[in-house]
Amino acid sequence: MNFLKGNKIYSMITGSCPVCHEESMYKESNPYKLSETLKMNERCSHCNTKYKIEPSFFYGAMYVSYPVGIAFAVAAFVFSYLLFKLSLLTTFFIISATMILFLPIILRLSRNIWINFFMSYKKEKETT
Repeated sequence: MNFLKGNKIYSMITGSCPVCHEESMYKESNPYKLSETLKMNERCSHCNTKYKIEPSFFYGAMYVSYPVGIAFAVAAFVFSYLLFKLSLLTTFFIISATMILFLPIILRLSRNIWINFFMSYKKEKETT
C-alpha cells in the first residue's frame, strides 16, 4: 500500500493523516470496537494537523456515507444476484447483512473521504 503514499486514495483507504500520511487519525485501529469506531485523535503527532477543523465538521461525512453505502450494496447485489444467481429475497437479505456488517467501515471511509476534500498531502519538507 506504500506505493500509493502521497495520494489522497492512500489516506482515504488507510485512515492516515491527510497531510503527512504518517499516522492514523483514529485512536483505535480496529473499526469493529464499536464504542471506539469514530473516536479520533485531536491532532496528528507528526505534523500537528488538526482533524476537526470546526465543530460538527464531520456531519458533512453523512453526505458521503450515502454513496459509499450504495457502492457496498451494489457490490453485494452484483455478487449475490448476478454472479451467484441467488433469488431476489436471498439477495435482499445479503445486501441487508452487508450493510450491517460493513457499517463501521462505511462510517470511517466516509470520514476519510470527507476530510480529504479539505486537506491535501504535503511532502516532508513542507510540513511544519
